[in-house]
Amino acid sequence: MSKLTGQGLLLRVSEMVGRDLERAEQKFQEELASWHPYVTDVVAHVTRFRGKRLRPILVLLSAQACGGIRPEHHTLAAVVEMIHTATLVHDDVLDEADTRRHVATVNSRWNTETSVLCGDYLFTHAFHLAASLDALACRLIGRATNLVCEGELCQVHERANSRLSQDQYFKIINGKTAELCALCSFAGAHYAGSSTSVSESFREYGRLLGMAFQIADDVLDIVGDADKTGKSIGTDYEKQKLTLPLIHLLETASESDAARARELIENPAAENRSALIEMVRNSDAIEYANSVARRFADDAIAALNVVPDSPARQILSEMAEFASRRSF
Repeated sequence: MSKLTGQGLLLRVSEMVGRDLERAEQKFQEELASWHPYVTDVVAHVTRFRGKRLRPILVLLSAQACGGIRPEHHTLAAVVEMIHTATLVHDDVLDEADTRRHVATVNSRWNTETSVLCGDYLFTHAFHLAASLDALACRLIGRATNLVCEGELCQVHERANSRLSQDQYFKIINGKTAELCALCSFAGAHYAGSSTSVSESFREYGRLLGMAFQIADDVLDIVGDADKTGKSIGTDYEKQKLTLPLIHLLETASESDAARARELIENPAAENRSALIEMVRNSDAIEYANSVARRFADDAIAALNVVPDSPARQILSEMAEFASRRSF
């Protein structure tokens, strides 16, 4: 799909579900409104992190592909955006990142305490808003959030583990990233009245898209351009997170090169990062990681075959394709 561009895809999304995104945005703002100017200021700042709004878009497009958008979807779209934004705020604390979406992170503009409490504020409001729907919505949000946090905890535990396998890496990103995407597409389908089998296929679509998205994100952290990505580059290396390109490099390099790469990973410093990037670029690690992301994207597209072709399904297919090939 060479025709794909980020701006072109976002334009088509806006044409199809733009008004519904506006309704979800209104729910988001109403739920997070505060009497205190400081809280209002912090919340207004974190809304600038939200960028593409992939997760609420997944809810709405999945609903559209499965019968139509209902009021419940606007609420769900706001909820998942709160959950995702909370994870971003907390991730920036863990990574000690300075920028996100071209603006200062909460921890760099204010402090760590504000970041942690802001993330908590977003989490609690997400559950409060989900409770306005039904018990299932609360359970779905709770389970997804549990798995996101579990994935993040596992990643922290595995820092500097240069023996991390690809299977272990996939389990980590399945929790920290793919699970929330899976929830979005499942909830979109389910609350549109789809059968269990269709809803589960959409859950799988979201999971596979999330896997492709995270692998592409990990590649960008190594070879991306901060001006394009809008966030700090190299934080995975600084925090000694093993991602797919590095895992593949360690698995396929000669014994001496693998030993050298492990030494660089275990001693994160600016000059060592440059040396490690050079090793990655001189291998097939980036090409390999990109090919794995594309395979996940292809499988995600195939999972959509449970519903008839439609403009919404076509955009979902293109989103999976774009997620695996993006450069920002």
